[in-house]
Amino acid sequence: MVLSTTVSQRKHIKRKAPRGFLKRVFKRQKPHLRLETSGDLLMHLNCLLFVHRLAEESRTNACENKCGIIKKEHVLAAAKVKRVGKASSSSS
Repeated sequence: MVLSTTVSQRKHIKRKAPRGFLKRVFKRQKPHLRLETSGDLLMHLNCLLFVHRLAEESRTNACENKCGIIKKEHVLAAAKVKRVGKASSSSS
């Protein structure tokens, strides 16, 4: 039997939200903010939905450019981020 020399790319996906981490971050950033017991879960869900939509839009941009790989430019275009230092093409 020959052992494989490649490293498996599969990682274990956590099924639970990191509630302790989320609560700690909220307390550090906004100590005056009072959340319900499930408020941290709603924030986590909101973040996941944002990342999912951003990934879908980035994939669409990559397909429009006939590119098989999602690049930084596709993500920035999906997020509609204007880069500092580049002149805009539209004139006022």
